[in-house]
Amino acid sequence: STAPFKCRFRSQQVIISIMGRRKEEVIAEEPVDPTGWMLGNTVADFILMNTNEIRYMCMFGYAFFVATNVFNATKGKSFTFRFVQLICACTGGGIIVPILLNLIPVPIAQDAFPVAVLVNYFIHTYFPVIREVYALSPPLKTVIICLFEILRAMVVCKFTGVAGAKIPASDFSFPVFGPIFCGTIAGCGGAFFPLNKGFDPIAKGVAPPMYSAFLGAAFFHLFTQISFLNQGMIDAPKKANVMVAVFFMAYSLYKTFSPAATPVKKEKKTV
Repeated sequence: STAPFKCRFRSQQVIISIMGRRKEEVIAEEPVDPTGWMLGNTVADFILMNTNEIRYMCMFGYAFFVATNVFNATKGKSFTFRFVQLICACTGGGIIVPILLNLIPVPIAQDAFPVAVLVNYFIHTYFPVIREVYALSPPLKTVIICLFEILRAMVVCKFTGVAGAKIPASDFSFPVFGPIFCGTIAGCGGAFFPLNKGFDPIAKGVAPPMYSAFLGAAFFHLFTQISFLNQGMIDAPKKANVMVAVFFMAYSLYKTFSPAATPVKKEKKTV
């Protein structure tokens, strides 16, 4: 074509003719992610805590769940002992892992989390009936467990990713065991805090939160580091976080409501 200005569009090219000269420019198409549906919904927005309101709600549910276990296990103890035990149980992993990675511990870096711990301490101290309602109400227990596991999944994935970025590679192309160890401790470190417990928390076997924390940290780390596992995937860490949170919630609900988790009381036979 000899027209001074003429444009013709093709499927992936634009051919511009100016005074008989052709200039060809390639237009790159946006990549198509077949897994985009994993983040394009309200459930993923809630799991990733994209708003402060959701984050505060999950913090409250996390602290409530831990406070229930602490107060049930420390009956007859002083209020001071319960308060210190609650802080240690809520922030154990958030203290140990940042110290290992030379970071600021969570109770110091996040002002909202200590507030959630204090609120739940006063609720369980002065309104113990709420704890009884929680034990008898499956819907309330389901909601609290989901909030607890969503926040725990975020903590596990966050510290696993940070450890993977800070720990240098040694024998492999990326650090393997260090980030998984840090993520596991982040998800269950409260069970070992204070440190005078030693190995008592695992004396009778690995508890379900420890087992799920290890699986979640291992999956997140390997999924985000091995390229062929997330090939063609946009925002792979966020999608891995969603998958870990769904696994945490499903596993915890199964261990809580399955018939095997509910002990059957044997009636004594009278002769």
